Amino acid sequence: MQTLQWRKSTYSGDSSNCVEIATTPTTILVRDSKNPAGPRLAFLPATWVVFTSSVAETRPRSRGESFQ
Repeated sequence: MQTLQWRKSTYSGDSSNCVEIATTPTTILVRDSKNPAGPRLAFLPATWVVFTSSVAETRPRSRGESFQ
């Protein structure tokens, strides 16, 4: 059985209030960092790309932040 390597976004800093992801060749897993033994969401890689692209396009931007 593969050991999952969970990681969180560098944007999260030292905060424990975030989501973490683990990747396998066939699945992207997502969990709440405050509850690592709790439920997980599973995405197909192509679905994950669509999801994260959609979030990046719609997230609020701070004043002066570029769209690049």
